Amino acid sequence: MTESQPSPAVLRLAGTAEVERRLAAARLLSRQCVICPRRCEVDRDAGERGFCNVGPRATVARSLAHFGEEPPISGSAGAGTIFLEGCTLRCGYCQNHQISRGGAGGGIGHGELAALMLELQDAGCHNVEWVSPTQSVPALVEALFMAVGQGLRLPLVYNTGGFESIEALALLDGLVDVYLPDMKYSNPDTALRLSGRSDYVTANRRAVGEMYRQVGPPVLDERGLIRRGIIVRHLVLPGLLDETYEVLAWIVEELSPKVGLSIMSQYVPLSDKAGAGPVRRLDPDEYGTALEWVERLGFEQVWAQSMPDPKETDRYLPDFSREEPFGFFPVTG
Repeated sequence: MTESQPSPAVLRLAGTAEVERRLAAARLLSRQCVICPRRCEVDRDAGERGFCNVGPRATVARSLAHFGEEPPISGSAGAGTIFLEGCTLRCGYCQNHQISRGGAGGGIGHGELAALMLELQDAGCHNVEWVSPTQSVPALVEALFMAVGQGLRLPLVYNTGGFESIEALALLDGLVDVYLPDMKYSNPDTALRLSGRSDYVTANRRAVGEMYRQVGPPVLDERGLIRRGIIVRHLVLPGLLDETYEVLAWIVEELSPKVGLSIMSQYVPLSDKAGAGPVRRLDPDEYGTALEWVERLGFEQVWAQSMPDPKETDRYLPDFSREEPFGFFPVTG
């Protein structure tokens, strides 16, 4: 689908009483945290911290124009990406583990966070993209309304591992233009072994269904940039092709083949320090099988990766001490 220059969704709420209602809901979530299915119920404003170790402010690892996302997100000028510290999961193969296991810092004020979004707009980025935002949703919502009041007019991309609560998604309804969630597994035992939560599958399916209800299938503008909709990311894991088929089939059968799909091949085994996961890289035949299933199931909008060169191990792992943390994975439409 294509669309010509739609407004970011949040502008429809600007200047209405709904803004104050959303801000009140964000502050309540911060005082009694049920942002993710762990439902820690801590009072962040009183200094309490739950599993993610994030307080009332967002802790930003990096903010930059990012060119390594799917083509309709990165485009030619880059996604305006804000990488948040902390995470609600503990995936043993997390490529962002340098920052996902952080989050203990004091964070930045909502005004500073709003300023980062405006700086990315001024830099010419196509959108503002929040990466691993779940644990920081209350602060991000406060900052978003500040940024909109100061002239932010870019679509908002919510890039997440897909372990969200319905309360958090209700807060985001009408604020997020593009959802970019993972769907990692279909088997609760695999989810427990690799990400530490057997309830990931149930919570993830509920969350992705709600995201699709909110924004629908991808809508692209005349430049091929996404302006609204959902793209589900699925990383094909070595030796776990049954998980891939079941995830893909669930999307088609329970949602729609119109759901955007990013089918990923970039799995890299990590050291024992980082955690557990399959100990080998993905075989090209495994990825080829996954792509055959994508075609057979009838997905209408698909982005696929080329297979990584196994000799270039370091290229596929981000290093947040570098100016550009990420190597790039060629993605095709």
